[in-house]
Amino acid sequence: MSDSSRDQILNRLHAAIGEQPQVIPEPADLPQESLDRSQKIEKLKVLMEAVRTEVHVIENQDWTTVLKDILKKRDLRTLLYAPGTPVGDRLQEAWMQESDELPELVTYDGDIEDFKEHLFGIDAAVTSTVGGIAETGAVILWPDEKEPRLMSLVPPIHIAVLQADKIHSTFSEAIEAENWAQRLPTNVVLISGPSKTADIELTLAFGVHGPKELIVLILHENR
Repeated sequence: MSDSSRDQILNRLHAAIGEQPQVIPEPADLPQESLDRSQKIEKLKVLMEAVRTEVHVIENQDWTTVLKDILKKRDLRTLLYAPGTPVGDRLQEAWMQESDELPELVTYDGDIEDFKEHLFGIDAAVTSTVGGIAETGAVILWPDEKEPRLMSLVPPIHIAVLQADKIHSTFSEAIEAENWAQRLPTNVVLISGPSKTADIELTLAFGVHGPKELIVLILHENR
């Protein structure tokens, strides 16, 4: 194609585009699903259990008792936790009252470079969450210095503690309700189930790139 022929074609295209009105469509509103508290809990539970997450809905004051039963059935040696957090403080208090047949509490503290070799020998870790999303069946982790991402990524069992009142209907609702625009961290993690991957024949394998078990404790007040 000669330069003149190409220029003619491009000129016709530019002319045709220029004759069209430049209308920028308004973005559509995101769909909103209004759920009450019990519906949020149930939907989150059903969706997470569908991808092999173990979910327990517990009264807030009883969650450490239920956790102890869960751990005793698995015969674990060590449980990693973050001291100085609400979840960590409850664990310390519960283990002081009863530690027989329970895994040893291991505190996450110090620099990761000094701790990482020990971390890969931990049986399970428990972390807090900042919320959940009923629409997709996921919990929201907000890693920081006390509870870094590795706590929920490396041990083969991850136990996540979720307050029922922090379950949101949708992701957009969670962003607005928690005012993320003013305090968005460098790392927000959404988790819906244990780590899984598949080979070329679509055979699922769990625990290859992270925990092989996810246990979610949904805490609610009896009201």
